[in-house]
Amino acid sequence: MATKSQNKNLTQAKKNKKDEFYTQLSDIERELKHYKKHFKGKVVYCNCDDPRVSNFFHYFSYNFEKLGLKKLITTCYKNKDMNLFSQNDSEEAIYLEYTGDKNGNNVPDIEEIGIKALMGDGDFRSEESIELLNKQILW
Repeated sequence: MATKSQNKNLTQAKKNKKDEFYTQLSDIERELKHYKKHFKGKVVYCNCDDPRVSNFFHYFSYNFEKLGLKKLITTCYKNKDMNLFSQNDSEEAIYLEYTGDKNGNNVPDIEEIGIKALMGDGDFRSEESIELLNKQILW
């Protein structure tokens, strides 16, 4: 019976997208407005289920110039489905690099975001992801 109840909760969370599995953009905006000056000239590295649906990637890419960021990097676990509750069964992990608006429209267009394959599964604890993070520290 507990399994059915848990599944009902996950289904409702997926529908509402208002629980610990999904951080709301409004919550990110409300919290990070206090720290804007700390991002100037920095590289932001975030790992997420899928940057295409990540509110963290959305916030940092759409506020890139306002924050004065140097670079935004996000890694994606091997599952690239749009579904947050999927089983990580995609063949390839990726990472995205964004270095700002190039065409002046103030929107992070797909042509401006470098998408690169990772060799491993993209787990933030993997040697590859840690190496990617350490490389940014040297910037």
